[in-house]
Amino acid sequence: MKTIEKKNLVAFILVTSLFFLWGIANNMTDTILSAFKRIMSMTDTQTSLIQFAFYGSYFCFALPAALYIRRHSYKSGVIFGLLLYSIGAILFFPAAKTASYTFYLIAIYILAGGCSILETTANPYIMLMGSPQTATRRLNIAQAFNPLGSITGILLSQYFILGELQGYSAEERAAMPTSQLEAIQAHELGAVTGTYMTLGFVLLVIMAVMLMVKMPLGSDRSSLTDSIPTVFRRLFSNRKYTWGVIAQFFYVGAQIGVWSFTIRIAMQELGISEADGADIYLATIICFSISRFIYTALMKYIRPSKLLLFGSIMSALCCLTVAMAEGTGWTLVIFLILISTFMALMFPTIYGIALGSITQGEHPSDSTIGASGLIMAILGGAIITPLQAMVSDSISIYTSYLIPMLCFLVIMGYSIYAIKTEHVTR
Repeated sequence: MKTIEKKNLVAFILVTSLFFLWGIANNMTDTILSAFKRIMSMTDTQTSLIQFAFYGSYFCFALPAALYIRRHSYKSGVIFGLLLYSIGAILFFPAAKTASYTFYLIAIYILAGGCSILETTANPYIMLMGSPQTATRRLNIAQAFNPLGSITGILLSQYFILGELQGYSAEERAAMPTSQLEAIQAHELGAVTGTYMTLGFVLLVIMAVMLMVKMPLGSDRSSLTDSIPTVFRRLFSNRKYTWGVIAQFFYVGAQIGVWSFTIRIAMQELGISEADGADIYLATIICFSISRFIYTALMKYIRPSKLLLFGSIMSALCCLTVAMAEGTGWTLVIFLILISTFMALMFPTIYGIALGSITQGEHPSDSTIGASGLIMAILGGAIITPLQAMVSDSISIYTSYLIPMLCFLVIMGYSIYAIKTEHVTR
């Protein structure tokens, strides 16, 4: 049975490119936490508001996006998402002119809203491009290109943002004359702004190309025969789906928490700068990307739920090691990288198992609304990351990794549930 049918190949390639594009946004956002901490001398809790704005926006936009796609088409969702994404990126310019952290958070919120719409559109769209039996593997293939976008985002941040930061500490900046500090901050904020604005204009070009391309599977009009409350009742009665949403919430919280503090831990353990710390972060994402391709290949022979169980156990153990291994230098950094290596399959696999219980059920047309619930679960990045930041500020950045460890234990529970229910239905 083919994973990708020939008639859908062009559409698959185009939609897969979206996974690359929002990967850029996700991981540029992760790196600018370190940038704003340096530029504005912020605490971990203050910089975590960036993640709160980003992933909070995902939560707010996902359901409206699903309703929009339900009434119009997948293509219209793609265009709308790209438009918001580009507007958010371009709004970094007025944010820099006002030197307002609040304005930056607003720009990030709008940018992330566009990414939310793209994810709400692209994930179920990919799953519909072929047999339901190969949907999870097909989604893993598409999602494998997401970390390539992440690598691109990190490289952009490393060379055009972090590389432009001055090495002054918070104490040194506090002692500077106001005019000198403002000049330094203007240069550093200009680096952030220029990078995001360039991305915004590139997105407008991509949007123009998408407008000219004809896409199959325009919309799922059959779902319009049922009311939204009826669809929600069916979704909430599906335990594999509802527990999948919960598992996704904890996974995204764990992933963002792990990545948000990777650069900081590398700096402390190895005594390096933000730019050099970004090299460690880049290595993390490269391992994540390679691992996702390996996991996808293994799914031809091993059930996704069993791979999910393995990944969650190993990720939890690596988090525990990081929490206990302060001062061990490269040993700790290696375990930090291994967390991402083991967790690489989680998002698309949880998504595929949960949404697959809908697409293979009696009401597959509920998948568009169901997909929005799984994207809304990205709120975990907005809730759990600040919690981890508070632990970091009050105890230590190392101890804070017990938070993602607990998240991976929740995912382990979901994988066991998925394995048992699959056994029952066989």
